[in-house]
Amino acid sequence: MKNTLIKANYESMIFEFRGYKIMVDADLAALYETETKALKQQVKRNIDRFPEDFMFQLTKEEKNQLVTNCDRLASLKHSSVNPLAFT
Repeated sequence: MKNTLIKANYESMIFEFRGYKIMVDADLAALYETETKALKQQVKRNIDRFPEDFMFQLTKEEKNQLVTNCDRLASLKHSSVNPLAFT
């Protein structure tokens, strides 16, 4: 029963953009129990370790679509920075 609950929570964090199943930086940071800013810093410092299609930045339109479809990400609505999407 516990595994089912965990799986359901993860599934709600997965979205599809540009043909990829992705997680946004805020959700990934929450899974790693760190701040989004710290996650982004670590990724940028170690970018050579990841394949090219590992992540991309959402466009303004994609961010708006994400915020419209997911209430828990409403804080992104007024952010001047578009979130990173991790494949």
